[in-house]
Amino acid sequence: MKRLLSACALLSLLAGCSSTDIIDPHGYDKTGTASWYGARHQGKRTASGERFNKNSLTAAHRQLPFGTRVKVTNLNNDKSCVVRINDRGPHTRGRLIDVSHEAAERLGMLRSGTARVRVQALD
Repeated sequence: MKRLLSACALLSLLAGCSSTDIIDPHGYDKTGTASWYGARHQGKRTASGERFNKNSLTAAHRQLPFGTRVKVTNLNNDKSCVVRINDRGPHTRGRLIDVSHEAAERLGMLRSGTARVRVQALD
């Protein structure tokens, strides 16, 4: 019984240290680096459980709730699009969001691979 209680206490402590705590999207407005992912992930399950489709307007974010719609604006060329959060990531330090191939194309960042962006949650 003591072991079980100790294990539960340890897991609770570790869960509290998680950097992937879901946040309230209301008023979310951040600037950072975006990257994109595509064909290599086509058809694989996302963290939300749906299958990834590189041709849809979706994105991965570490903390925004699944289903949140955000406007992503490429600060280098002022192109923007609205994507729906359906995955977790990016898994590269220093990145704010990973967008699908289709979103990257609309943002004009396919060749560069990354772009400085503004991410704004929509109500």
